[in-house]
Amino acid sequence: MNRSLRRVAAAGVLAAATACASSTEPRTPRELGALPRTLSQAEVEVRDAANGFALPIFQRISAEQPGRNVFVSPLSISMALGMVMNGAKGETLDEMKQVLGFGEAELATVQNGYRDLSALLRGLDRATSFQIANSIWYRQDLTVVPSFLDAGRTYFDAEIRSLDFTDAEGTMSAVNGWVKEKTKGRIPTILEEVSPDDVMYLTNAIWFKGEWRTRFDRARTYDGQFTTAGGTTQTVRMMTQTADSTTGLRVSSDPDIRAFELPYGNGAYAMTIVLPTAGTDVDALASTLTTDRWNRIVEQMRDERGLEIHLPKFTLEYKRELRKDLHALGMRRAMGGTADLTGIFADGGGQIAYVTHKTFVQVDEVGTEAAAVTNIGIRVTSLPPAIHVNRPFIFAIRERLTGTILFIGKMTEIP
Repeated sequence: MNRSLRRVAAAGVLAAATACASSTEPRTPRELGALPRTLSQAEVEVRDAANGFALPIFQRISAEQPGRNVFVSPLSISMALGMVMNGAKGETLDEMKQVLGFGEAELATVQNGYRDLSALLRGLDRATSFQIANSIWYRQDLTVVPSFLDAGRTYFDAEIRSLDFTDAEGTMSAVNGWVKEKTKGRIPTILEEVSPDDVMYLTNAIWFKGEWRTRFDRARTYDGQFTTAGGTTQTVRMMTQTADSTTGLRVSSDPDIRAFELPYGNGAYAMTIVLPTAGTDVDALASTLTTDRWNRIVEQMRDERGLEIHLPKFTLEYKRELRKDLHALGMRRAMGGTADLTGIFADGGGQIAYVTHKTFVQVDEVGTEAAAVTNIGIRVTSLPPAIHVNRPFIFAIRERLTGTILFIGKMTEIP
């Protein structure tokens, strides 16, 4: 065969292969049956702590919002607070470790565990996107302990920036722009204002996107009925999937629940759905969903074949201020005037003023996209920031020793 004929033949083979590839479904990744390496003791402690914190914070929020949707990322909350722990001391640090599930663990163990476990989680499934990002933003005229910033970089890979907090618009633009970028636009903002008292933000962002290991067939999606917690019925788009002999589902059950898992990608990640049995209230179930019970549900899962799943498509955006929830769980000193954050501020003082948490989730026939942002606002207590008289005020001219007021007025605009 001459050279020109060989080129024609090769082109034909390439065209045929391309056409064949374009007509087939994406190949299912090989299932991951075990972790690529053994977890270190630090990673085990962080994993157990994160799971031990997940259920209590969920139970607390669920109880506070009966009959309402709730969607939180305990990992995002834990990591944001983990950055604060790098600068917490004494009883403040002890309380934070207890609430986050670390108990008596050394801070160095916690720090190494966060770093190493985060790296492991991000690399488990090439077919699934899982990204974690951290940042520390502080007022440019604030003196911050260098070792605190170093710990943020070393253990949380945190981006660190000083900002002119008096430029509220510029500060919000910087922080919100970072949040939008790290969540692929799913959570466009976390800051709505910059208080004159704010001196630092510690921000965590998580973004997840995974395709079901077995996709739902769009042609089988139908208009189905969903009964709300209030007893009303709504029409929803209901997806359907059947677990055949090769795509069995892992299922668990007891008198109160029926649970199953839908894996993503290579199976490293999965959505676990816990459905109360008929007549069992979901809020009542949530109140009993302790870490031990959750572990039992997962451990008892077994493969079932021929099971048909009907799951509604949904998109949810959620927001909650977590300060009161964390305080109720026992994190009290960090939230008040007795906070010891001297590992952050060289001149002492400081407390957690708010913990804003936002999440997003979208579930459809292809898979799931989810995002979370936790932003912790720190305010200095012992050395208050500059006061900006930039709104209406009352003023007086008085004699200090006798207390005699000579003049008093109210200024609503500057003439």
